[in-house]
Amino acid sequence: NLLQPEFVINVGDIIEGYSEDKAELNAEWDEVDGMLDELDMPFFRTPGNHDIANEVAQAVWRDRHGATYYHFLYKNVLFLVLDSEDPPRVAPEGMDEKIALYNRLQTEDPAKAKEMLVEFMSDEAVVAALGKPVEFGEEQMAYIESVLEENADVRWTFLFLHEPAWENPSDNFKAIQGLLKNRNHTFFGGHLHYYDYDNIDGSEHITMGPAGASFHQEGPGNVDHLMWVTMTADGPQMGNIALKGIFDRKGLDPSLFGAYDRKGAESH
Repeated sequence: NLLQPEFVINVGDIIEGYSEDKAELNAEWDEVDGMLDELDMPFFRTPGNHDIANEVAQAVWRDRHGATYYHFLYKNVLFLVLDSEDPPRVAPEGMDEKIALYNRLQTEDPAKAKEMLVEFMSDEAVVAALGKPVEFGEEQMAYIESVLEENADVRWTFLFLHEPAWENPSDNFKAIQGLLKNRNHTFFGGHLHYYDYDNIDGSEHITMGPAGASFHQEGPGNVDHLMWVTMTADGPQMGNIALKGIFDRKGLDPSLFGAYDRKGAESH
């Protein structure tokens, strides 16, 4: 709201999810939607594995938010939101219990929580799941082809999906890349909790870092941020803004940065 963009697009994983209890899932969405209601501008969702981890969660998503893949045009720019969980992958056993334990440990025993995350991320089943190519269902593939054909003359095409499918492309993701070959386009993904930039055949493929979630690996991509995109005549201009770098007109938040006296010296 301080920045006042025209609209906001998220790249997925807004709720913890992984439950098969509709009431629990709806309670999580109620909490999140209450926060999003504070936005002054439209908010567009991209489904992530936490958001639609199973058939029950998919049904809750559709009841509340509609389609899991869709598109819209704004000032002759095409925005195409894809569903990288089509169909949802089989979750590791007891995933919802593990998430609940991890979240509790982050408060009660942060060191133990970090150990748990390292152990989870090194689990053979998790490694195999992360390395599995992202597939897209036949109906979604037909939809993508139709949308691109109907919007062949747009200024630019932005594509959003949760899992960065270009890291280990499946045959149908390669087909999507083929459909985009002769048009200006940019991909945005998430999922890996680590910022990464790839230029593939002249097109930018960006994996967003988290915005408050846990870090899953060490390195410079560990940053809580949002990206500000401005569409220019020459293509998109992008600026990453670290969340810790934004504060309102009243100044730095004393609860985060310490209280300051009138001489500017920090007081404790």
